[in-house]
Amino acid sequence: MESPHQTRVQDNDNLRIMTAGAVLKKVKSRMWKRQRHYKLLEDCKTVAYKSSWARSSYSTFSVCDVEAVREGHQSEVLLSMADELPEERCFTLVFRGRRGNLDLVAESAEEARAWIQGMRTLIANIENMDDSEKYDQWVSDWFMKADKNKDGKMNFKEVQTLLKMMNLDMNEEHAHFLFTMADKSHTGSLDGEEFVHFYKMLTERREVLDLFKEYSSDGQTLSQCDLEEFLREEQMEGESSQALALELIDRYEPSVIAKTHQCMSIDGFLMYLTSPAGSIFNPGCQSLYQDMSQPLSHYFISSSHNTYLLEDQLRGPSSVEAYIQALKRGCRCVEVDCWDGSNGEPVVYHGYTLTSKILFKDVISTIASYAFRVSSYPVILSIENHCSIEQQRVMAGHLREILGDTLLRTTVDGKIPSALPSPGELRGKILVKGKKIGGLEESLAGVEGDTGEVSDEDEAAEMEKEGSSAENTTSEKKKSKQSLCKELSDLVVYCKSVHFSSFEHSRGAAKPYEMSSFSESKARKLTKETGAEFVQHNTRQLTRVYPSGMRTDSSNYCPQDMWNVGCQIVALNFQTAGLEMDLNDGLFCQNDRCGYVLKPEILRDPNSGFDPEMPQSCPGYHPVTLSILVISGQQLPKTKKKEGSIGDPLVRVEIYGVSMDQAKLETAHVENNGFNPCWNETLNFTLHCPELALVRFVVEDHDKTSKNDFIGQYTLPFTCMQPGYRHVHLLSKDGTSIPPSSLYVHVKITELSSLTPMDLQHEK
Repeated sequence: MESPHQTRVQDNDNLRIMTAGAVLKKVKSRMWKRQRHYKLLEDCKTVAYKSSWARSSYSTFSVCDVEAVREGHQSEVLLSMADELPEERCFTLVFRGRRGNLDLVAESAEEARAWIQGMRTLIANIENMDDSEKYDQWVSDWFMKADKNKDGKMNFKEVQTLLKMMNLDMNEEHAHFLFTMADKSHTGSLDGEEFVHFYKMLTERREVLDLFKEYSSDGQTLSQCDLEEFLREEQMEGESSQALALELIDRYEPSVIAKTHQCMSIDGFLMYLTSPAGSIFNPGCQSLYQDMSQPLSHYFISSSHNTYLLEDQLRGPSSVEAYIQALKRGCRCVEVDCWDGSNGEPVVYHGYTLTSKILFKDVISTIASYAFRVSSYPVILSIENHCSIEQQRVMAGHLREILGDTLLRTTVDGKIPSALPSPGELRGKILVKGKKIGGLEESLAGVEGDTGEVSDEDEAAEMEKEGSSAENTTSEKKKSKQSLCKELSDLVVYCKSVHFSSFEHSRGAAKPYEMSSFSESKARKLTKETGAEFVQHNTRQLTRVYPSGMRTDSSNYCPQDMWNVGCQIVALNFQTAGLEMDLNDGLFCQNDRCGYVLKPEILRDPNSGFDPEMPQSCPGYHPVTLSILVISGQQLPKTKKKEGSIGDPLVRVEIYGVSMDQAKLETAHVENNGFNPCWNETLNFTLHCPELALVRFVVEDHDKTSKNDFIGQYTLPFTCMQPGYRHVHLLSKDGTSIPPSSLYVHVKITELSSLTPMDLQHEK
């Protein structure tokens, strides 16, 4: 079956070279280098490779899984071998999710350039496909996967096998009837185009067709007036429905004739519903829509803990790649644990453990390269300093030389601040968080001195108390005072680490540029016992929260409790997928994914009196009801690899927010249909503090005898939800998209104040 982009091979020299194949050297270390034969398959979507000693068996990976191509010595492995591997022959394929990168060395610079440019062309082709093309390509990929003898045809038995592979347990009689209709050539088998036609008939969206007919005046199309009514009544678009109707017809209607008559066919309607405009996530929240001129303390800031680690906290590897991945995900606060290294060069690793070490200067170089590729807003370097005075001076030198003008060295206006500057004022700047000798007042006055002593009651000491440094002997434990060199101290401007005494002390004595760090257990204790005071504290001061030192497996705590009291820098182990990172990704998927989200007014106003344990006592209290009709699922991925097994999916909707709002409800499971299941179940929630709520959709494969298997999830802020008929585009465990997998739902949001007494009684 021909790929939609296959014809481009003949017109592209790079793709011709790739399809011809090449021997490339796969490199993992100085000791591990292997020759592999790589070639691009004719579908222009798959790269096959095999060992030089393998006779015929190729392994493959999809071009769709490749996120980027890095040229030259940009990976940690290739950089460490720069002396023996010519830069012009080296390149790195970066995969989505948690799969490791692939470092390759070509036999010539010309060959490397062909693969680099060719891969970039293929990636761009995929990114430029519209939704319809992507869907057809997805079906085509399945056809090619099942066409074992590569003759471009499949009989009914082969089609049955393929549909089971695709997670669909079909009605055989109905499927055979559609198969016969699709067999235009009357050969008893389907070619690629016929299979796509058959597949579309088999998976017709009856629930969408019924909705279409409900609003269609003639049962065939939606006129402009019909579509306006649908947008107004169901999608709650209000006064914008007229202009939006014309825009949607122009953008999504595939029929030129229908466009001319300003109406929409069922195909156009389905394309709209499955598009970003029909997504549950409001497109208006995807752009930079928030005010970025308020003090830093008024924002949630995407933050990473032990950023240098790829795995666990005891033996796992440290890597600059971990910084790259975090920064690419919009992280704006990264942690750098610094220790004395050999040859006078500071190193970064998890102290007193067997985690590997990387050079401090390599970490800073990586941050310099990737800090502002995703977001132009400030990056905070959270420095945990364990170095001697001599190596602290080396650190300060590297920071100044490598970061250059991006390093913030003084206040934005050269004056002592009465409040923190805004993210907008700090665009393109890197801030150092750490200990400081004295305050900004002394720094700006140019007070002389080479070194000074600072209190060492910081987060490192807290972590020792929690047991993270169990291998640390008594003689190695940190003293109550630490020597700090002035060069490094002077680089700390707006993020001076100070020990937290009490909220009372903070109110009376804290400077705007002072901030404290709390272990998760201490922060949780404060949220429960003095939540309102914590909220007020966080309107003025920055607060950092980090995982317990006992989490040696790099697991995470739930960040929601900390966000509820306005903690800005809630640091998580970005390397560990799961619920906690889903929540982090969900919160920060808005506002252009810039890593800064403006906190709700109740968390910015020091006089709000907001207490997350009693939201109803706040003057701005406005509860809502959220009703989600879970209608159907589309093309859910299989979780069980066993041949012939079919999924039994269920959907769970989870609410994360203040304690009163925490809730989970789920549908029944649908047996033997992981492909296009229908639930038609309504799940109802009451949100007492909607501005802090995150909504998480989880799809699982029901299992009677063991834990359900994860299929997909999607998390978003309640404030970014669109009402009406919407699609929820599912993500994998790693947070990467898994098209075309989705849920089809109807969302209804009602202000409780507008409900009748009977409705209120029903809510109870």
